[in-house]
Amino acid sequence: MTPGELYAARLERRQARIAALQRSDARFGAARLAVAAIGLSAGWMVWYAHWFPSAWLAVPIAAFAALIAAHSRQRRELMRTVRAAEFYRRAIARLEDRWAGTGIQDHPRDDAHHPYAADLDVFGPGSLFELLCAARTAMGRETLADWLLGAADTAQIRRRHECIDDLRARLELREALAVLGDAGEPPVSAQRLLAWSRAPNGLTSRWIGALAVGLPTLLIAALLWGFLRDQWLAALAVLAIEAAVLYGLRGTLAPNLSAVAGVYDTDGLRTFARLVERIEREPFDAPALRSLVAPFVRGERRCSASLAQLAWIAAFAEAREALTVRWFLAVPLLYPLQVALAAERWRGEHAAAVPGWIDAIGPFEALASLAQFAFENPEFPYPQLCTEAAVFSAQALGHPLLPARRCVHNDVSLSNTAPVLLVSGSNMSGKSTLLRAVGLNVVLAMAGAPVNARSLRLAPLTIGASIRVNDSLQEGQSRFSAELTRLRQIVAIAERGVPLLFLIDELLQGTNSKDRRIGAEGLLRTLIDLKAIGIATTHDLALTELPGIAASMCNVHLRETMQDGVMHFDYTLRPGVVTTSNGVELMRAMGLRV
Repeated sequence: MTPGELYAARLERRQARIAALQRSDARFGAARLAVAAIGLSAGWMVWYAHWFPSAWLAVPIAAFAALIAAHSRQRRELMRTVRAAEFYRRAIARLEDRWAGTGIQDHPRDDAHHPYAADLDVFGPGSLFELLCAARTAMGRETLADWLLGAADTAQIRRRHECIDDLRARLELREALAVLGDAGEPPVSAQRLLAWSRAPNGLTSRWIGALAVGLPTLLIAALLWGFLRDQWLAALAVLAIEAAVLYGLRGTLAPNLSAVAGVYDTDGLRTFARLVERIEREPFDAPALRSLVAPFVRGERRCSASLAQLAWIAAFAEAREALTVRWFLAVPLLYPLQVALAAERWRGEHAAAVPGWIDAIGPFEALASLAQFAFENPEFPYPQLCTEAAVFSAQALGHPLLPARRCVHNDVSLSNTAPVLLVSGSNMSGKSTLLRAVGLNVVLAMAGAPVNARSLRLAPLTIGASIRVNDSLQEGQSRFSAELTRLRQIVAIAERGVPLLFLIDELLQGTNSKDRRIGAEGLLRTLIDLKAIGIATTHDLALTELPGIAASMCNVHLRETMQDGVMHFDYTLRPGVVTTSNGVELMRAMGLRV
């Protein structure tokens, strides 16, 4: 069964279950109304007609409470099933290339000056990140983004392959993780939990703990004494002492409670706990994956149970501002102090384990996202990693973000013996798309994911791209100045001795033809001398003849054909220099008199 057929079958079952649950929901509503009516009638019979003893009222009350509990469980199941159906609808949309604009698009640490992120559409609408990301937590999203922004080493990539192979067929697990919590709740963030877990404890004095236990106990005794002897002075005295203690500790308690209440949104923390609990129950086969999730279990204490406990503490901390708590519980029970001490006890027991939990959940969700991509594209192979200094050899390479029906595949080969591919071609012929196809497949390969190609052999490469470079009013840069800044950044990467793949669109188009020829030859010679490989595109056919680097440069082109006054592009890479142009035809098509 293909991924699309499997998704469609599961969606059909979820939709049938939704219809059944909705019918059940209506029956529950009718049953609750009927029991409520019976209860009211029974109340009249007991209190006014005196037909039955009052104990009989327990029957409709118990029945109504049972109905409420059962109805609540049924509605939670309905919500989970609705979200499961939406999970499969989104999956089918990805397979049908209707996913752009529907997923997670932005990364909070996205850097406009990154050497390839903006150029290759790694983030944003219709981006690689939007296509891949299935993470529920901010840790998972940040980890996946970091993997797309920086190449892993060969050993890491092979471990990721092992984990992805284990995860790709676990559709039940991916569905279970997707339906947890509420779709609108904020993603769980690591920074606040880490900061709170590492903060100093301000309640270390033993007398504070003794007062937290002793004063409420003493108050209960004083209240009992008051009821027995009708003497309330002792109770009032204890209340006064408790108020004084809370007032004296206000400077310590306020930041403590604010910190624990701000660790997470309570619902988000509970979702995090349920997410970890589901991972804990999964019997993984891959040793690398079992090692990754090992921090979730320490002896008999599981991470999910500890996180659920913290969720309750955070909920109690949030409740301190409720009127009932402030007026009736805060002083008698020393409520703020009790919650703060519970938080400190939790931190004392689990703070050392928190970094391990965060270090595990982020990579796990990133791997699950890549596994989803691998499952939905079974024809995509893993790249073959080699140890050569710099090589890129692809057969039938395609753009991973283009719809399959529109994607044209090309063979692309770069190595130390032929390190530069110079692509000439007309406007709209697909030069920039070719660069992005190469770059995005390298990003996928270096993150550990399968690639859109029949085969791909490459060494670990770092990408430097100059494709989408614009002027900046804020930074006071012209477009040409911005291009030179990016080119300097690309050369700097190669100067560090890192195997570099450069992708340069419209090489030095911001200057005159003479300076462009001199500059292009010097730039490409520098990159070749630094053992970099790469692709450059140009409209300027003079750049296809650079005698100083002719032996290292291979000319290829993309062309168009004109039929009945309509321009056609096949986006197929061919050897040699382009012999056609379409600039004048395009200007005329736009109504310009040329």
